[in-house]
Amino acid sequence: MNPGLLSYFLVSAFGIGAVVSGWLVFRTDSMLRAAYWLMVSFVAVGAMLVVLDAQFLGLILILMMSGEMTIMAIFMIMFMMNPAGLNPMTMVHQHRTSMVAGVGSFLVLAWVGVVAEFPDRPAPAVDPTAALGEELLGRSMLIFESAGVALLAVMIGAIALAAKRGRFGDADAGSVEPEIDVDTGSRT
Repeated sequence: MNPGLLSYFLVSAFGIGAVVSGWLVFRTDSMLRAAYWLMVSFVAVGAMLVVLDAQFLGLILILMMSGEMTIMAIFMIMFMMNPAGLNPMTMVHQHRTSMVAGVGSFLVLAWVGVVAEFPDRPAPAVDPTAALGEELLGRSMLIFESAGVALLAVMIGAIALAAKRGRFGDADAGSVEPEIDVDTGSRT
């Protein structure tokens, strides 16, 4: 099979997978399932970038979105009144407004893609991955390292809160949130 044809089919398959899984985000009735369908959509977009010879961006997208969606699912389960995130709930509010906004955004972006004159310049001969790394991390390495430490602290805190002994007692004992004293505003 021709490599160009194989790339075409792979990009098409991943694109269809991204759109279908993105649609399923709003069709499911569970926060947890919605988070993981969104992760599948991002992974499909990352796979498209890998096939289109942007391996660095594709793998970073897959790595970052997989981790982010997993952390988001953990926080949704911890802080929402929805054990395991599997109870049915409505994932879309204002259905007509969201449909009009989605279709309108698609039409505007499609119109721009059709009528815009894109530049026809060849890419520079330098390695794009090295140039991107230099651009992203040149003067900001300390910021990225600090963000990494902050994310590690958040993950440790999330694990501590989601552990067997949670915020409100032992999970096996059927723990409940303490009552709030109306006069003082403190938990009893």
